[in-house]
Amino acid sequence: MAALVTCPLCEATCGLSVTIDDDAAGRRVTAVRGDADDVFSHGFICPKGASIGALHHDPDRLRTPLVRRDGELREASWDEAFAAIDAALPGIVAEHGRDAVAVYAGNPSVHNLATALYGPVFYKALGTKNFYTAGTVDQIPKHFSAGHMFGHGLTIPVADLDRTDHLLLLGANPLVSNGSLLTAPDMRGRLRALRERGGRFVVVDPKRSRTAEIADAHHAIRPGTDALLLFALVHVLFAENLVALGHLSAHVAGVEEVRAASAPFTPEAVAPATGLSAAAIRGMARELAAAERAAVYGRIGTTTQAFGTLASWLVDVLNVLTGNLDREGGAMFPLAAAGQANARAGRSRKGFATGRWRSRVRGLPEVMGELPIATLADEITTPGAGQVRALVTVAGNPCLSAPGSARLAEALAQLDFMVSVDIYLNETSRHADVVLPGPTPLERPHYDLVLYQLAVRNVANWTPAALPTDLPPEWQTFLRLTGIVSGLGPNADLAALDEFVAGEQAKRLGVDPALAAGRTGPERLLDLTLRAGPYDLTLADLEAAPHGVDLGPLRPRLPDVLGTASGKIELAPEPILADVPRLTAELTRPTDGLLLIGRRQLGSNNSWMHNLAPLVRGSNRCTMQLHPTDAARIGLTDGGLAQVSSRTGKIQILVEVTDAIRPGVVSIPHGWGHDLDGVRTAVATAHAGVNTNLLADDRLLDALSGTAVLNGIPVEVAPAG
Repeated sequence: MAALVTCPLCEATCGLSVTIDDDAAGRRVTAVRGDADDVFSHGFICPKGASIGALHHDPDRLRTPLVRRDGELREASWDEAFAAIDAALPGIVAEHGRDAVAVYAGNPSVHNLATALYGPVFYKALGTKNFYTAGTVDQIPKHFSAGHMFGHGLTIPVADLDRTDHLLLLGANPLVSNGSLLTAPDMRGRLRALRERGGRFVVVDPKRSRTAEIADAHHAIRPGTDALLLFALVHVLFAENLVALGHLSAHVAGVEEVRAASAPFTPEAVAPATGLSAAAIRGMARELAAAERAAVYGRIGTTTQAFGTLASWLVDVLNVLTGNLDREGGAMFPLAAAGQANARAGRSRKGFATGRWRSRVRGLPEVMGELPIATLADEITTPGAGQVRALVTVAGNPCLSAPGSARLAEALAQLDFMVSVDIYLNETSRHADVVLPGPTPLERPHYDLVLYQLAVRNVANWTPAALPTDLPPEWQTFLRLTGIVSGLGPNADLAALDEFVAGEQAKRLGVDPALAAGRTGPERLLDLTLRAGPYDLTLADLEAAPHGVDLGPLRPRLPDVLGTASGKIELAPEPILADVPRLTAELTRPTDGLLLIGRRQLGSNNSWMHNLAPLVRGSNRCTMQLHPTDAARIGLTDGGLAQVSSRTGKIQILVEVTDAIRPGVVSIPHGWGHDLDGVRTAVATAHAGVNTNLLADDRLLDALSGTAVLNGIPVEVAPAG
């Protein structure tokens, strides 16, 4: 049999055709191909999608709960697991308050419909302000800037790739990542089509990445200085009278404030810090302004730096000043079929607020309901009222993905109680007292509720479960957890809870819950959400279209998309302008020393993918790349061993000498370091690599959002031994 599946392993949402055959061991995945008839991906597939069968059949994947007894995690029944949680968690809340329990939600939770819909039900019932996600490791600065500019943290413009003539791309390698905060299958094909129609794209990156290799121009910027470059581009637009708001004129406030703020950032002033010539900077600005249709796109390299919010803001400032926001071929606002707050009729337009509460120990601000993961260890290890004593992790591995990961691992060992909802016993869940597994992507239905809100084309695609499973669906797991923290006990009536959740959802959406009669769980919530959406769609419509529904290209949405109190694009939000003096000080900062950046790999989106044999084949991918001049100066040779140290730790790693990276920069991929005891990931352990987050400094943050700095970390490098 063949099943059609939307791949949930990265942000591209590619359609897969999965062949499933019966053998003596039961049903097995025997082939995975791209679905040529998928309305969005048209048959494109990457190595991650092709490995979905390996994930399903992984012998290390947990298939039964684990409960800690006599210091060891042992298999247990589901009732025993929830009884253990009920025996511990409510007591901690009763004695120490709701903030004594923290939650960490990892990246895969966004790619899981059940977790995306029912995780928040549990989090709300828990009522803690100590909520953390992988967002403060990679993307919260973009939500911060978009929220203050446009009124909602998910009102994020995306490059209209299929119609643009000029793409300026900073800190992104979409030929490897497949796009990020930019849902776009087959980025290579889309960029090729851009050039075939006479367009041009320019890459700004410290490394000559796979994307930079095929670009029309590559500018090897010094890490962490993207905001300086972007401000210089803004400066040139004003200085040379190249600002052309066009159709945006009636919708923008704050242009003169941005002009004034850009004054110190001349190309000559930023050139020493960025490592780019003033002439090159002027050329970039003029090309951008001259293009008939252009878009600026910045991603993880721009958000995971000390000025991540300023860089994220300036990307959209440029899109506005060139008149390219909300127009075909520019940066546009997607209109998803379901779940998009900026498409909801009668929604609040009170603007966007951050810092509604702050972390207890370091006073770091809340953004979109979460606190920076960089301070979770502080909250666990610092005594006093509000100290975190219990933790629930959901599909996350912060002991590898968070900054200061060694300190965080030590902190987890001090918790009174910990629960992990995870399919693996990994570097984080090994600390848990209870581990609750869930189904694989082939065993659960799926719809990309969040990622379609960031897509380069409006589409909708429903995936029914391809295979049966004995595991309870995760939405039921979250309802049982909700019952426990709500005082209903571990055996609450799940049907009644689900009925209540659906009723509340229908009330918020303004639809009749009876319209989804006969459905339960995520299917019912999704059906209600589709019915309340901007298209005349129901879940039955998507079920009848197994290759997806094409809802058309992006189209202009101003001013209706805005949620600011003024009803305008706030080009100069006060909280963001307040951080400009800190950036100005960078103009005179010394530029010596080595800086560490991360590195994307095509077969490695998250740490758990390292346990899939098809994705770790070939030579060692966890190496430190550096330029030949740096290698010669330090005394390193290709294939040798180096010691890399920072304020927070040190590692030893194999050296890879390459002229693809600019001098003064070293690059190590993210998410490795599978050499710890107590895990059950045989493939990952055999390809352990090293944990670069031992070098990431949990004190080095983007000041506005609290996001960890993973690009531009000062390090020292020497031959090992």
